Amino acid sequence: MSVFQSKKLPKDLSPIEVSNIWSSYLKNSMELRLFEYFYVTVEDKEIKHIINKMLLHSKKNLKELKKIFKQKKLTVPIGFTEKDVKPGAGKLFGDTFMLYFCQDITLLSMTTYSSALSDCTNQAVRSYFQMSLEFTTHIQNEVMNLLISKGVYIEPPQVSLDPKIEVVESKKYLSELLSEHRPLNVAEIANLTRITHRAQFSKMIFVAFSKIVTSKEMKKHFNKGRNELQDVLDSLQEVLEKENIPVSASGYYKIYDIESSPFSEKLMLFFVNTCLGMFCFIMIGQAMNSSLRTDILAKLTKVSLKFRKYYAEGLFLTIENHWLEEPPQAVDRKITPK
Repeated sequence: MSVFQSKKLPKDLSPIEVSNIWSSYLKNSMELRLFEYFYVTVEDKEIKHIINKMLLHSKKNLKELKKIFKQKKLTVPIGFTEKDVKPGAGKLFGDTFMLYFCQDITLLSMTTYSSALSDCTNQAVRSYFQMSLEFTTHIQNEVMNLLISKGVYIEPPQVSLDPKIEVVESKKYLSELLSEHRPLNVAEIANLTRITHRAQFSKMIFVAFSKIVTSKEMKKHFNKGRNELQDVLDSLQEVLEKENIPVSASGYYKIYDIESSPFSEKLMLFFVNTCLGMFCFIMIGQAMNSSLRTDILAKLTKVSLKFRKYYAEGLFLTIENHWLEEPPQAVDRKITPK
């Protein structure tokens, strides 16, 4: 039985709830097309099993979201359709690379679904996001276990920790001249590592997309993203190397040469914008909030500003190509001057 069959929808959905289900529909329709392609091209049986689970869940999510849209007499978004993917175009990504995709999508889902759940009061909408979050938690464990069992999990650095617990007793801990000379704390190491791993994955996505995209404008955009992510890697690895903290990288981002693109430019740009949104507004923001070293804050501020600009350029491209669907709007209540 559907989680929605026994629920009565309240009279109206709030703007936040409409925004959340709208975004979730676009996200799931994109993921469905990715998983359709991955399912056809993956060879590893264990990875294929996970991809199939995520594929079926995306279909289920879209079906349930359509129910809410129709019950509330809201226009169902177009999202991404069969026109946006060619499953038979050939194999672009290695199997392990596809498993990294699954890991990345679960990371995005855990972030967005938990936020949406906390924002919603409508019982049906809450049930939807709770169901989605529960599935994501479960499949994330499966993805993690498979990465570890295959020996391809990208481990965070292991460092020796000072066993003493000390209280910061001086403002020198934060001073511009002295803070960057103290050792990195665990929060700073964790955030820099997380951003570095995310940048490595994203860079290889840009490499793959720039190889298969046909328009010069889009190729230029993806190449620019690749180069700017390399700058991020160089900048943050400089900090970690000074501390003699090793950062591991994957050698399993295998990309094959194929004759035609399996994805529409619309889908590729949406995926890039979605991932950059998480990168710019969530991961970097968290790192800045938890870092107390001025040199790291300066680097992260520079990265954030650069990628916010790049993110805006991606949105402009979406608008120029007439790919950006406008979410439902409130009735215009402004008084027109006579």
